[in-house]
Amino acid sequence: MADSFFDKIYRDKTQHTPDVLSCLANLSNDEVFTPPDVVNKILDLLPQELFCDPNTTFLDPACKTGVFLREIAKRLLVGLEDKIPDLQQRIDHIFHKQLFGIAITELTSLLSRRSLYCSKYPNGPYSITHFDDAEGNIRYRRINHTWVNGKCKYCGASKEQWQRDKELETHAYELIHSSNPEEIFNMKFDVIISNPPYHLTDSGNGTSAKPIYNLFVEQSKKLAPRFLIMIIPSRWFAGGKGLESFRHSMLSDKHIRKLVDFENYKDVFPGLGGLAGGACYFVWDRDNPGLCEVVNKTSNDENILMRSLDEFDVFIRSNNALSIINKVRNTHNGNYLSDIVSSRKPFGLPTNYPPQDNGMPCQFIQRIGLKYARKADVTDQFNLLNKWKIIVPKAPIAGQTDFSKPVTIYYESNTKILLPGTCCTESFIVLFAAETKEEVLSFKSYIYTKIARFLLLMSVVSQDITRDRFRFVPNFNKYDMEFSDKYLCDLWGLTPSEYEYINSRIGDSGGDN
Repeated sequence: MADSFFDKIYRDKTQHTPDVLSCLANLSNDEVFTPPDVVNKILDLLPQELFCDPNTTFLDPACKTGVFLREIAKRLLVGLEDKIPDLQQRIDHIFHKQLFGIAITELTSLLSRRSLYCSKYPNGPYSITHFDDAEGNIRYRRINHTWVNGKCKYCGASKEQWQRDKELETHAYELIHSSNPEEIFNMKFDVIISNPPYHLTDSGNGTSAKPIYNLFVEQSKKLAPRFLIMIIPSRWFAGGKGLESFRHSMLSDKHIRKLVDFENYKDVFPGLGGLAGGACYFVWDRDNPGLCEVVNKTSNDENILMRSLDEFDVFIRSNNALSIINKVRNTHNGNYLSDIVSSRKPFGLPTNYPPQDNGMPCQFIQRIGLKYARKADVTDQFNLLNKWKIIVPKAPIAGQTDFSKPVTIYYESNTKILLPGTCCTESFIVLFAAETKEEVLSFKSYIYTKIARFLLLMSVVSQDITRDRFRFVPNFNKYDMEFSDKYLCDLWGLTPSEYEYINSRIGDSGGDN
């Protein structure tokens, strides 16, 4: 039986047999399972001599299906054939001395052991290698959160949300719930590689979630492996709840030598229901700091550029955009729209503020429209109320998760011009306010240009667009003309090919896009 399992999983004669781990990765799941073909593309980025060295050690600190360890095992079985000719001895050496994992749940521990050892129980008769216990080198420990003031001190999980009975998973993952992660296995690893859990829901409104993939990256770095590779969401490039310090550390880390970015998450996870902003994986090289090779990947093409990641305070994911942004910044000596766009809740009214029958005119979400708010509830800390103003939804691209497709952002039906004396709820932000309608219309022509919206898009990685996202969009201070893309191209010295790229990324602003 063990031989049969081994043949199916490890020997290269099953290319016509569907891989169960490929099938799992193509299902729509809450867990993000990594397809085997993606795993192998990632393993190709490592020095291949690692798979010919019987002393190389590998750790997956967030095992789900065990696919990383299984594919590494396949390479080691070939690479060590000359050094350990006997197949069973080679299997025993690899699985006992080189491959280690930490499962994220009890179920995934069983699945990972089945994938690696061909049996859920490596101390049983069907395992292709024998351990004295039922866990082998893929461990699972039920860890409880450590609550301090209603939050877990390790991962920040909400006690209200995640204090669980013994029958339920706590999702307190071992690697990130340890002050001394090096003590988990009491050994050093040459390669740490994983697709970690991405977030935990918190007690915020709606689908609010706290990212935790950053904690896996940070804890893994503490183990000082020779190489660290992880697949994570790309939202950390410019946004993400609680990711500011993580973004700074990643962008300033010269040990990140390769970053492969997918604007369309389905190019990595075909079965995933949605991952706004795309996904990426990176190679961290402990011993060889330097510039990073940034690869922009689409289903049909790739663009490669050696770059320094910390050129700006956010990461510009598009290699083609760098020349455009630098031309604009080198030409424009004034401030940027991030200095004038309103912050959230411009008039102190939350999204769920109830419409009133009379009072101050107030713009609510689309299905409610223009109603009223009590004057006593309206604040005007930004001195916007008695001006003409242009407002836009805080989340104008809600529902668009594939950023490889053209993004419109602002268009006629989601842009409103409000009269003086009119306010809005937190569902909107005020882009611009002025004493006259003519100034507002001039600004509208500017923000409708594809170049202005493209510069905005360069720091957008999710549906919410807040004032800081306008950091690359120049402010002209004076708006007394009809703006056009041709005018901006001439002003900033953009070439036809650069504008062609801009045009390919931004949809038309007219109509109901």
